[in-house]
Amino acid sequence: MSTRKPHLFELDDGAHIDPGAAPPPPDDETPPQGRAMQAALRAGRVRLSVWARLGWAALAGFVMLVASVTAWDFVTGLLARNAALGYLGLVLLGGVVLAAIWLVAREWAGFRRLRRIDRLRRQAEAARESANRAEADAMLAALGTLYAARPEMRWPIARLRDTAPDQLDTDALIDLGEATLMPPLDAAATREVEAAARQVALLTAMIPLALVDVLAALVTNLRMIRRIAEIYGGRTGTLGNLRLLRGVIAHLVATGAVAVGEDMLGSVASGSMLSKLSRRFGEGVVNGALTARLGIAAMDVCRPLPFTTLQRPRTSAIMSRALTGVFDKAP
Repeated sequence: MSTRKPHLFELDDGAHIDPGAAPPPPDDETPPQGRAMQAALRAGRVRLSVWARLGWAALAGFVMLVASVTAWDFVTGLLARNAALGYLGLVLLGGVVLAAIWLVAREWAGFRRLRRIDRLRRQAEAARESANRAEADAMLAALGTLYAARPEMRWPIARLRDTAPDQLDTDALIDLGEATLMPPLDAAATREVEAAARQVALLTAMIPLALVDVLAALVTNLRMIRRIAEIYGGRTGTLGNLRLLRGVIAHLVATGAVAVGEDMLGSVASGSMLSKLSRRFGEGVVNGALTARLGIAAMDVCRPLPFTTLQRPRTSAIMSRALTGVFDKAP
């Protein structure tokens, strides 16, 4: 064993060292900010002015006019030169026109579904404010008709029909409708949010290119919003999905949910700690938390009944389940 004795260093007379006055250790690294999701949110938040929208609409109309006239002139010229090729070109042009009509009809049907969900939500809010029992009954009947074709909703609809006559208060009736019809839909929507948050976190951690992970986050969130709308009965097309994204981001801005709130502190702290081990993985956790917050906002926008009786999902709980799925051990 060593026989060394501790060595004492004598300080100058009257010298006193205050540990509290020591400067903090340098920390040059900034915590992860979730830049991919913030860039995706900014991309969806851009709103054109009225004149810009009119200009783009005029340009689109002009391009469609030029394309249609050019295609028609081509087909008529082909008919004059060769009848067989001309008829073939006419059939192909008819197929293009039918496909365009089908796309327009699909987009129109998607906008109608969104308006139907918005109308049901406004009807529920108006019935609650005016305590109108007949309006509440009509709203719940329309909600039951909306979900009548779904096998998983048959039992909740039947249970609501059996128990609704016992409710004398309008507020109690609407709360009963939410507590009976919404839980299976909320559970399915929450699973979609968890899957999207997990995917964004993993893509951010694995993709080293900044622009590519922004694009991946944007595509993942568009798909998540479309799936949430489908779950609540508001299936949309491409244009409807973009409109829904703008509505969700507007809801986030209006409620101040874009900022890091108390519900996201745990996820952001986890991202900061993980960034000590892997910078990309810490950034991925924060991006996943922002995706979860966006998904909760999409549930608020797409849900036909606002969260009143049931509790709104929390970002920290969604991220906990999403990341637990990543680290589950194989059986």
